[in-house]
Amino acid sequence: MRDFLSFHPWRPHPWHGLSAGPQPPELVHAYIEITPFDVIKYEIDKTTGYMRADRPQRSSAQPPALYGFVPRTFCGPRVSALCPKAAVGDGDPLDICVLSERPIARAEVVLNVRVIGGFQMIDNGEADDKIVGILHNDLMWDRVRDIRQAPAALIERLEHYFTTYKLVPGHKSKQTIAKTYGAVHARKVVTAAIRDYDETFAKLSGTGGDPPRSPATPARKPRRA
Repeated sequence: MRDFLSFHPWRPHPWHGLSAGPQPPELVHAYIEITPFDVIKYEIDKTTGYMRADRPQRSSAQPPALYGFVPRTFCGPRVSALCPKAAVGDGDPLDICVLSERPIARAEVVLNVRVIGGFQMIDNGEADDKIVGILHNDLMWDRVRDIRQAPAALIERLEHYFTTYKLVPGHKSKQTIAKTYGAVHARKVVTAAIRDYDETFAKLSGTGGDPPRSPATPARKPRRA
């Protein structure tokens, strides 16, 4: 059947209605919430699937890369087990940063992303990993297969952003990066997050891992970056 004959009759929920990717954990989907041009922190509303303005960026720093999440992932016990310094997962979809040669100035787009590494981030005692990937088929980045091959200055910029973007003057940051890891470990984190999602939402919906038709996200705090 031709691709255009197979379609969603309504807009799928970005977290539950899209797949994790063409070939996870190596090649995943990224649903973009924030671009490097945004000075407002946008995030997906877990119930409706629409974007909402969460807060203005506290500092003058802007995101160094495209930022969003991998659909049908959940940072639960399997993700936290890979992060010895975290007590639990943060209960959100797995975050991802996407590197691209060409500027992408709009959010709410779905990208195919090749996973190259990530940051083992702990936010207030919770595992809050940030996967780093390359826009698939980006010729300028094609030779980069691991985060260690990416420009060191760019990786340092990402690390600095994630450890300071919530910083309140006069207070100690609650966000720390335990380590920066390469593609092999990043794929383990993606796999763990997919399994956490399948287990968590199968229990809620009784569908054996398929996403629920109606919002089934537990009542909890809003998604955090």
